[in-house]
Amino acid sequence: MKLTRIQTLYNLVSHLSKREKIIFYAAVSFVFLTLLDRLIISPIHSKIKSLNREIQEKEVNIKRNLHILAQKERILSEINKYATFLSSAELKEEEIPSLLREIESLANKVGVYLVDMKPVGLKSIGSFQKYLINLNCEAQMEQLFDFMYNIESSNKLLTIEKYQINPKSKESSVVVCSMSIAKMVTP
Repeated sequence: MKLTRIQTLYNLVSHLSKREKIIFYAAVSFVFLTLLDRLIISPIHSKIKSLNREIQEKEVNIKRNLHILAQKERILSEINKYATFLSSAELKEEEIPSLLREIESLANKVGVYLVDMKPVGLKSIGSFQKYLINLNCEAQMEQLFDFMYNIESSNKLLTIEKYQINPKSKESSVVVCSMSIAKMVTP
C-alpha cells in the first residue's frame, strides 16, 4: 500500500514539467526545512539560550561570593574587634549584677546619687534584643550630663532610651532624673 502511494507520487512528479518540478522540489524542501527548524533547531536553540542565561546568573553569584570570601579575614577581624560589645541574650546570673555594678561605678565616678535601679527585662527588636534597666538618680546638672555621657560612651554598648529631668525643689540646683538604659545583646 505504501509502495503504491510512493509510485503514484513518483508518476505524478514525472508527468510535471521542468518548471513545475523545480517549484515542487522547492516547496518540499521549504516544508522539510520548516519542520526541521520547528521540531529540532528551535528547541535546541532556546534550550542553549536558557542555559547561557543560567550560566551568566551563576557567574554573577560566584563573583559576588568570591568577593565576600576575599574579605573573609577582614570581616572576621572586625567581628573579633567588636565581639566584646556583644553578648549572648542568655545573660547569666553573674552578668546582671556586673551590668548594674558598671552603671553604679559610672554614677559614683561623677558623683551622681542613685536612688534606685532595677532591671526590667529583655525586649526583642529584629535580630537584636535590648536588656532594659530603669533607674532614678539625683545630681547637679553638670554631674548628670557627665553620667549620661559616660553611659553612652561605655564599652558595654549602653544607651539611654529615655529620660526625664525635673528640679528637686524650686530653689535647688539639684535635679531628679528617671531614665531607662538599654544594653544591646545578640540572640
